[in-house]
Amino acid sequence: MQTAQRALLTAAVAATLVLTGCSSKAVNNSSGGGSAVKTDVGVTDQTITLGVLTDASGVFKNLGLGITHGNEIWADEVNRAGGICGRKIALVQKDHGYAADKAIPLYGQVKDNVLGLAQLLGSPILAALKKQITDDKMVSVPASWASTNLDTPSVLMVGATYDVEMLNGFSFMQEQGFVHDGDRVGHIYVDSEYGKNGLAGSKAYGAAHNLTVVEAKVTATDTDMTAAITSLKSQGVKAIALTTTPKQTASALTQAKAQGIDVPFIGNNPTFDPVLLSTPAKDSFDKFYFVNGVVPFSADLPAAKDLAAKYAAKYTDTPNVGVDFGYASGLVWQSVLTTACNDKDLTRQGVLNAVAKTKVDTKELAGELDFSKPGQPSSRKSYIAQADATVPGGMKYVKQLFESPEAASYRTPFQH
Repeated sequence: MQTAQRALLTAAVAATLVLTGCSSKAVNNSSGGGSAVKTDVGVTDQTITLGVLTDASGVFKNLGLGITHGNEIWADEVNRAGGICGRKIALVQKDHGYAADKAIPLYGQVKDNVLGLAQLLGSPILAALKKQITDDKMVSVPASWASTNLDTPSVLMVGATYDVEMLNGFSFMQEQGFVHDGDRVGHIYVDSEYGKNGLAGSKAYGAAHNLTVVEAKVTATDTDMTAAITSLKSQGVKAIALTTTPKQTASALTQAKAQGIDVPFIGNNPTFDPVLLSTPAKDSFDKFYFVNGVVPFSADLPAAKDLAAKYAAKYTDTPNVGVDFGYASGLVWQSVLTTACNDKDLTRQGVLNAVAKTKVDTKELAGELDFSKPGQPSSRKSYIAQADATVPGGMKYVKQLFESPEAASYRTPFQH
């Protein structure tokens, strides 16, 4: 991980250098977007600065690095094309290590210098900062997809939420004949917004199909899933859902093999890390399916192939689906900023206003995203993928973007 940390540090230094000598409070600039573009925080005549609060040293460090690299590829591409509203994009990166107590002061360091957050990784971090980003009108793209956070306009959530992912995941499992109405299924979940929201999806699907959902709750720092698997085995589950960390996923799959549990697993989007395929757990992923609103890195689809080529030309770190998410998030920001520029208002309030009218087609990366419906996910579609150590990113998709009937009819907590 030293290489990854050096890469992050280098990018952070570069971003900081871009900011040197620039005031973050330039008002009524006119540059590229016509006359009198209104601005306030994080925007100068030359630069639009966005923050990146990521995990470069904690349990989701590899995902965080992938997302950050995706953000960087997008920003570099925009800047080479002349920027947005006549301004270049600068990213200021901070590593919170997936710890809310670190994220809070780091947010304090950047909040007066950035227009918004291109990345805010982690459910506990979003929970800790949600009131602040709302009060500060800080539009933020979370790498956290709990639908319980769609009650604030400052949360710019790219793709399907955890509950919707799980609805699509179980729909796929039933379509494949892995589960049937009336079955008993298990769900191992982290006791957090992340885990609870994934569980909400399982329960909603269970209610619609008479499934008994057997819960196994773990903490984010637990690494041994032996007890959870033993418990689910004793209750005769036909399938197991996972809303866990990657290490927990590996432990659950390894234990299932060891205990002779021959059932399929379905995991939410943060459950997998391709580096697991170079560990002793690598042979335990044959029955594991991964549900995500973003395309697997290695997908043989035009948008994914184009991004993979750009990544290979710039980075040597093991890629993952975070790259595609980070880049797609950039495309969303690009659309929002372009709308705000056309409205001649690059203030934080102007950005919030632009979000409410934003619809983006990210092609095969994450499909069509609609942010104009308050309280609803920007998409209800998911890819289904399986582990494959032979391809970059360690994942191959087995079902293209789809929306299950259960996901389409599901009411998220703040849906109007």
